[in-house]
Amino acid sequence: MAKETKTVTIIVEGAQHEWGKGNEISHAEVVTLEVPDYPEHPEITYSVTYKKGPGNKKDGVLPKGASVKVKEGMVFNVSETGQS
Repeated sequence: MAKETKTVTIIVEGAQHEWGKGNEISHAEVVTLEVPDYPEHPEITYSVTYKKGPGNKKDGVLPKGASVKVKEGMVFNVSETGQS
């Protein structure tokens, strides 16, 4: 019997996305969900914040190069911050 992969629903800028339950999501992965061509434009920087996060970090900022464990209903906001 194949092991069923569990997913959670996360929300990025109002759009629902499925993500592996218990997995982490990186700053770049969150931005790419919102801006699919992000990897092709490294000159544009984005800030990522989240709400409804895991444990005692309910709200936070996800800096570039960092990742956070996802949980059901977690909400991410992505905003362009201009050039680095």
